[in-house]
Amino acid sequence: MPISEENKKKIVDALNIDRSNELAAILQYMGHHYEAEGLESPAVIDVFKKTAMDEMRHAESLAERIVYLGGVPVQKPAGVKRGGELKQMLNDDLTIENDAIERYRQHVKLCSDIGDSTTRLMLEQILSQEEGHADTFETILGIRK
Repeated sequence: MPISEENKKKIVDALNIDRSNELAAILQYMGHHYEAEGLESPAVIDVFKKTAMDEMRHAESLAERIVYLGGVPVQKPAGVKRGGELKQMLNDDLTIENDAIERYRQHVKLCSDIGDSTTRLMLEQILSQEEGHADTFETILGIRK
């Protein structure tokens, strides 16, 4: 059964929220990649860069799906945190990953409820990668759940 125009709009709106946050994550991680200093920074700056590249792929996938559903991808990022000590950068990055995990879980449920299995699958794949990012930051910070 085709997805109604009303439900397509709900999904596009959700995906644009995700895209805006992915664009912010790219800027935040790349900023941290450039700005990180200290004895531990050489090992961590590559994590920032790799994670930013993952987020770029997420933003691209979201944009492609938005266009497919008849929407227009946002280009404005959500809020970005910059600078600070390395530990603060890592905590800021863990916060945006945890926020993304919660948001993607909600949007997976939305797609499931609407019956858009293609978007749901895409979001589940992104969610899995976001959980991996959070695990990486928790490991670096020495946080055990």
